[in-house]
Amino acid sequence: MISLKPATFAVFVTVSAFLVGSSPTLAADKGTTAEAEALVKKAVTFYKANGKDKAYAAFNDTKGGYVDRDLYLFCFDFNGVSVAHGANAKLIGKNLIDMADIDGNKMIAAMTNIAKTKGKGWHDYKFSNPVSKENEKKSAYVEKFDEDVWCAAGVYKG
Repeated sequence: MISLKPATFAVFVTVSAFLVGSSPTLAADKGTTAEAEALVKKAVTFYKANGKDKAYAAFNDTKGGYVDRDLYLFCFDFNGVSVAHGANAKLIGKNLIDMADIDGNKMIAAMTNIAKTKGKGWHDYKFSNPVSKENEKKSAYVEKFDEDVWCAAGVYKG
């Protein structure tokens, strides 16, 4: 039998309670595939009802309803130019069609292809998580918004 001093036992109980109590919270801190898809569908509705200028402004605003924990909306035209980005406004206006992840996966080109050929779908790649600051596996739900614009939201799987 292990004997613990009262102070050591108190630390053990506190740490154990924190770990057990925080597990659901940690899971809730990450977006789900259902939430990513719902975020894009919510954005499609807003875009169609309000037009691209008002939509892009809302999508770029971290308090505009399109950024939630590690979920954020990002939008590109079919040439690969970023038109909205909820996590990094510095990317707006840049052509990123050839941007590749650490495995050489040209994710913007691949997502543009999904929007052009299927209208919607999922794409897997690796990307830096703005919350954890780690390069993580990510799966993004892509949907065509207009004749030459698509938006997506991704789920980090790291």
